[in-house]
Amino acid sequence: MSVTIYHNPRCTKSRQTLALLEENGADPKIIEYLSEPPSATELKKILDMLGMTPAQLLRRKEANEAGIDATQDDATLIAAMVANPIVIERPIVVANGKARVGRPPENVLEIL
Repeated sequence: MSVTIYHNPRCTKSRQTLALLEENGADPKIIEYLSEPPSATELKKILDMLGMTPAQLLRRKEANEAGIDATQDDATLIAAMVANPIVIERPIVVANGKARVGRPPENVLEIL
């Protein structure tokens, strides 16, 4: 089984989610998305797997600080998220053609 985590090692929830994955036998590919952000195409795929809109995946406080208006169209928000990955909610785990946000960390167990 291939598991990927879009991870921010400074985030408590992200660290907890990574530990939970490892405790459950996963050996995830770790992508530190702040230094290696997903492309617009990758982000669209992740959003589809999550069943979310770009606005739903935005971290509101960080988006406001970056001057990103959550009411913009999806393409504009995706471009802004790629350019400013700090505004993407974290962590995101992808496994078995599905994705979940690890808030709370236990959310990710349903796709393993």
